[in-house]
Amino acid sequence: MMTEVDLFISTKAVKVLNADTQETMMDSALRTISYIADIGSIVVLMARRRMSQASSEDFSESPDSASEGKSQYRMICYVFESEDAQLIAQSIGQAFSVAYREFLRANGINPTDLSQKQYSDIINSQEMYHDDLVHFSNSDNCKELDVEKQKGENLGVVIVESGWGSILPTVILASMLNSGPAARSGRLSVGDQIMSINDTSLVGLPLATCQGIIKVMVKLSIVSCPPVTTVLIKRPDLKFQLGFSVQNGIICSLMRGGIAERGGVRVGHRIIEINGQSVVAMAHEKIVQTLSVSVGEINMKTMPAVMFRLLTGQETPVYI
Repeated sequence: MMTEVDLFISTKAVKVLNADTQETMMDSALRTISYIADIGSIVVLMARRRMSQASSEDFSESPDSASEGKSQYRMICYVFESEDAQLIAQSIGQAFSVAYREFLRANGINPTDLSQKQYSDIINSQEMYHDDLVHFSNSDNCKELDVEKQKGENLGVVIVESGWGSILPTVILASMLNSGPAARSGRLSVGDQIMSINDTSLVGLPLATCQGIIKVMVKLSIVSCPPVTTVLIKRPDLKFQLGFSVQNGIICSLMRGGIAERGGVRVGHRIIEINGQSVVAMAHEKIVQTLSVSVGEINMKTMPAVMFRLLTGQETPVYI
């Protein structure tokens, strides 16, 4: 059953009210919105929501969990149908643009007006996904293998999502149990992207679904990838919005079609370096300041935040 709604967009938040009762159905600060897309008459919007303490405890494996004492979030997906789907998505994008200009002014930078044509010309002149297209199309990086394991034995891997913004959204091998079948095969490495299992494509599937398929796997198709993703953003001038937001070093939102997406930025990734400088121990404010004043070619190294926590011992792996 479809519910008619009233949609309000500002530089602070996106709010949705039930058209009949005026009950609030969504009220998300702009900075919490991670993904926006229009597909025909459909608008898809994803936003982070802070979980209640009780819900956080439900998602913790133990009281000693590495997430204890930290804010817990869950992603909420909203789907709207409208003849003006494209206009709605563009309006939210414009709200981000205006908010960004306000941010620059608040930090002593006077942004000049940028026409949509100027921005489109810059976007169209840039390559998509940095070198990902070349890497994924190179047959030398693709392989199929069978992993032998005993009946009832776990594969001995931890998988994580590749992140929104990936050229092929699938799952990444984040950790392997030393004594497990995956490690024993000698043919898998942390960072490999799993494309299909038993000829079933994993592209676009939810993480939980992929985990379930892997438990009964026989044949695996992967693309060999390093654990660290190389990002190259080409930003001609400060007036060009980067098109992504960061919270404590983790990329939490990405503007569809922007220069960051074209450069290989992925939601859910932890920034490791910016222009050769490690930001692992850098304060959030310093990371934001570094990005906000960076122009020209901005080189970054990132990896899925869960993988980073596993590799640095901040999270205990749960093997499947």
